[in-house]
Amino acid sequence: MLVKTYGAAVQGIGATVITIEVNILTGVKFFMVGLPDVAVKESHERILSAFNHTGYKFPRKQVIVNMSPADIRKAGSSYDLPIAMGILAAAEELNADKLNDYAIMGELSLDGTINPIKGVLPISIKVKEAGFKGLIIPIENAPEAAVVEGLEVIGVKELDEVIGFLNGYLDIKPFKALSSPSGTESDTNSMPDFSDVRGQQTVKRALEVAAAGGHNIILIGPPGAGKSMLAKRVPSILPPLTNEESLETTKIHSVAGNITSGTSLLRYRPFRSPHHTISDVALVGGGSYPQPGEISLAHNGVLYLDELPEFKRSALEVLRQPLEDRKITVSRANNTVEYPASFMLAASMNPCPCGYYGSPYKECTCTPGEVKRYMNRISGPLMDRFDIQCEISPIPFTDLAKKPKGETSAVIRERVIKARKIQDDRFKEYNGIHCNAQMTERMLHLFAEPDPASMKMLETAMERLKLSARAYSRILKVARTIADLEGENQVQARHIAEAIGYRSLDREDWV
Repeated sequence: MLVKTYGAAVQGIGATVITIEVNILTGVKFFMVGLPDVAVKESHERILSAFNHTGYKFPRKQVIVNMSPADIRKAGSSYDLPIAMGILAAAEELNADKLNDYAIMGELSLDGTINPIKGVLPISIKVKEAGFKGLIIPIENAPEAAVVEGLEVIGVKELDEVIGFLNGYLDIKPFKALSSPSGTESDTNSMPDFSDVRGQQTVKRALEVAAAGGHNIILIGPPGAGKSMLAKRVPSILPPLTNEESLETTKIHSVAGNITSGTSLLRYRPFRSPHHTISDVALVGGGSYPQPGEISLAHNGVLYLDELPEFKRSALEVLRQPLEDRKITVSRANNTVEYPASFMLAASMNPCPCGYYGSPYKECTCTPGEVKRYMNRISGPLMDRFDIQCEISPIPFTDLAKKPKGETSAVIRERVIKARKIQDDRFKEYNGIHCNAQMTERMLHLFAEPDPASMKMLETAMERLKLSARAYSRILKVARTIADLEGENQVQARHIAEAIGYRSLDREDWV
């Protein structure tokens, strides 16, 4: 008897419906075709044990399992459950009437329990688009799948439950979606707060501007100045995820297997801080079966690179294209996938090998050549991607002890949200443009053109400070954000002046 069940294969952050055909003929062998990987082929042993443990018999005949389309590689253990249901239906131990209405995905344990799987959100979206009535999945994945409206999600714990539901003698109520996350003020209570940082008002202001405009920022200063402490507080002042952003971010983390049990949509903007020993593939994504890298896991959030010069040169250089295109395409011999990678890049570094170049409190022991070589570990094109370059100095103990607590993250966040709202309204007619950092050169002339007096100031500053030509557009973008924070329509001289102050490393006399 020939029976069809349905599942889905995850590709990038999307999915493709997979038809699983099971045919039982005269014979004794088990065949699985359709480009399955090793984990899929091993499902035979898991299914055999699960059947024996729950009182069902694996057919003592020739069983052929075909997974279609046959040119798409099937990977992972999530096909155990649909294959098992197909075998039981083909052996006439299961009513096949409901198999056309539901897609089925899940990993079987040897005792018949059903384990959670990866990529449930993109699978659910595709199953709904394909016209299925519902999706049968592990109960741990049900909150994630229930986000998709109009899809009946059946959460199951054991093999017996699936069989009972499909045979009609067990009634399992569809899982109800959890309340939609909104990224409210209370969501940030557990995050590190800017009020804990004494002093450093200039750096706090720079981080506020960066968050308001989505600008990449690098902090340069000696050890102990507070670079990492400040950078780790950036998520607490970012605007909440929109529903669209939350859905897209959750899809990426679902594919990567980072969604915890009972989670529906991610509530917070991601903050990823990989170690400097990270490989190129782990940073941008890839592998034999392509998986999202850190830049995609940071999508709609922050990618923080601490001790930037210590990262491998090759790993840093692969960031250049994603920073401009805000996506990454991973190509392999049999597959090409595209992952979104629109993130705010934050980085920190010491100014020299010993860390104390330019410090007023401790003498630097490095030679000018050593300082130059250390800075040259970061290429000019990559440094050009940082809109804000901010120097940070340690606070003396006497001043640190006297400093009162500063503004809370909640107060700063309100200003950032208002500035982002202005940008949302400004760019509503431009597809894929959401913040000032994403503006093109043409848009700069439309929205960030300073008045004649401000333009004269910019020209004079670039000549006197010996700023590079590539700093021009970066300064205008940052100035536009500063004006938005003040609610000003026109970029003015004070906005240009502050933006120029954030280009420390562009000065030829810095090293």
